[in-house]
Amino acid sequence: MNPILALFAYAALAAFLLILAFEVPSPDLVIVILITLALVAYDFVTSSRNKRH
Repeated sequence: MNPILALFAYAALAAFLLILAFEVPSPDLVIVILITLALVAYDFVTSSRNKRH
C-alpha cells in the first residue's frame, strides 16, 4: 500500500476518533480510543517496513 495513502487513512481515522472523544468525554471511551490509535499506528509502522525476501 502506498505509505502516503495509509498515513492519510490513519489521519482520517484519528480525526474521527478524536472528535468522538471530545464530544463524549467518557474516560472509558477515551482509553479505548487511545488503545485503538496505538494499535493502528503499530500496524502502520510494521506493515510499511521494507521486507527482505
